[in-house]
Amino acid sequence: MGPPGVPVFGGCGTLLTGNTGGLKASQVKRLEGLTRRRAGAERVIAPELARTLTELSHEIQRQVGVVIDRRGHVYAATVGDAHSIVLPAIPRRGLDRFCGLRFVHTHLHREGINDEDLTDLALLRLDWIAAIEVLENGLPGRVHQAHLLPDNETNAAWAILPPISVHQLPDDLAEAIDALEDEFARKRTPRRAGDDRERAVLVHVSTLPPTQAHDSVQELRELSRSAGIEVVAEIVQRRPTDPRYVMGKGKFRHALIKAMQLGADTIVFDLNLSPSQVKTLSDMTDLKILDRTQVILDIFAQHAITREGMIQVELAQLRYRLPFLGLRQTALSRLTGGIGGRGPGETRLEIDRRRARERVTRLEREVAELGRRRELRRGVRTARGVPTAAVVGYTNAGKSTLLNHLTDSHVAAQDALFATLNPVSRRLRFPREREVIITDTVGFIRNLPKDLMAAFRTTFEELHDADLLLHVIDASSPDLEEKFEAVQELLTELGLDSKPIISVINKIDRCDPATVEGLVYRFNGIPICAIDRDTFGPLLETMERILWTEAPAAAECP
Repeated sequence: MGPPGVPVFGGCGTLLTGNTGGLKASQVKRLEGLTRRRAGAERVIAPELARTLTELSHEIQRQVGVVIDRRGHVYAATVGDAHSIVLPAIPRRGLDRFCGLRFVHTHLHREGINDEDLTDLALLRLDWIAAIEVLENGLPGRVHQAHLLPDNETNAAWAILPPISVHQLPDDLAEAIDALEDEFARKRTPRRAGDDRERAVLVHVSTLPPTQAHDSVQELRELSRSAGIEVVAEIVQRRPTDPRYVMGKGKFRHALIKAMQLGADTIVFDLNLSPSQVKTLSDMTDLKILDRTQVILDIFAQHAITREGMIQVELAQLRYRLPFLGLRQTALSRLTGGIGGRGPGETRLEIDRRRARERVTRLEREVAELGRRRELRRGVRTARGVPTAAVVGYTNAGKSTLLNHLTDSHVAAQDALFATLNPVSRRLRFPREREVIITDTVGFIRNLPKDLMAAFRTTFEELHDADLLLHVIDASSPDLEEKFEAVQELLTELGLDSKPIISVINKIDRCDPATVEGLVYRFNGIPICAIDRDTFGPLLETMERILWTEAPAAAECP
């Protein structure tokens, strides 16, 4: 008999798990004997094996269970306490399929399928789960059963069947499981040829008002789309964030079932997860767990095409991942060998951390060098006395499109978030041989990750030397007030709120005239359509007045 909690291997490659402490050697042998029994492939469990389970459970006053494969072989047996039972490690098949195993166990107090059973059913994607009542004489009572359901109109995640006698169990279990898997596959949206995007369920957990929560989820949906993720479902829970599970365990269970129903392989959380939360969630499922920062970093990585952008993105990724290195399983300390290297040496984790920190230090030096080069280029422009204007605003507000049509340029402009990473400068000529340098910058967003702020500090430094800021506002955005405030907060954080700012109300072609008039009054802005140069007149006049007529006054601003 092994020590409590240590697996004891039975016959036929199966095993006995659970806490066997306090049991007699003969009882452990009988538990091991369960792994050599045939449970039957057509029924949930054979009556003879069911009776053996209940008699043994009655004798030791603990729950006893068996994990059965589709051929009717007992894959593993496990023993718990009087009120609960823990399943052994279950092998997984596909993210969108059942695991190919069913779990049958005993209940000492004649209770039906409970919350713990449903959690096991959802987390492990079991074919079937059943609980057998243990009567006073140790004989099997009624059998309670449950199974997962495909996507349906009632949004039900599982079906709990009426309890029946163990002798009334139907002998069509294999056909029922096959039919369920076929229905799961039929209800999923088929993929188009060549579509290899990840499918994700978005999860938002907060106490924000419903409208703000909805806006946040919509922004995460747009971020996911820009990152190449297909969103198949959204789950919103109004509650304080759980420090361990992020959301309620029941809601997380619902998210996992929804992911299986719709064929999703990723869960994206609309917040930044801590290392402990990532570990807890990863232990509960083999789905990919992402948070908001990871999605933004992935977008930046896809759009980084210059060396400067690649260095800044890699630096931000390393800073983000450094706290998560401790989640990896570490092997025993390895000997480094050689003079000065004797002894236990460094663990794998310590080596990884040291190398990551060294890489961060090296990248920070490169970013600083790039910043110095950028400063030299700015110095040349300053010496020539050419004024500069920086285009700022929320991501996907139309900044690059405005730059293209103002300066007749061809900067990449997409209907996607963070399409521009590196500052792009172009000349804009005014009458009387005047010209100004227009610089496009990386877009802002709510709760911009601190690691990105730090990695892109040389990019934001471009804004400090600007003589004028053009704050582009998307007039068609339903949450433009929140986006405007987010940009203003970031400008204040960067120490840019004292610079002359023109509020540019963009995308007026998507709004009715009354709405545009209200926005112009609300933000004291200038309405334009970035794709229509005929609307640029008032903007150009205002820029010329501020940059040349009011230049001395602007220079005296603190």
